[in-house]
Amino acid sequence: MADTTTVEVDTDVHDRLSVLAAARGLTLRAYLGVLATAQENEAALVHAARAFEGALARPGFREGFARDFGPRTPRE
Repeated sequence: MADTTTVEVDTDVHDRLSVLAAARGLTLRAYLGVLATAQENEAALVHAARAFEGALARPGFREGFARDFGPRTPRE
């Protein structure tokens, strides 16, 4: 069995999370795992977006990006 810990939440919060989990066909434990992964991914995406915005501020970056990854013509 994996290491576990107890997290106490209000009954209302527990019930709301249980409903959300059940709507997805998941146990509360599985749903919380999915939720944690989604939040980790969101945080990583925010970090990447900030890094990209910082890169855009560098001289010549926009032009190079547009050259390498700009619009492509559809292949026929």
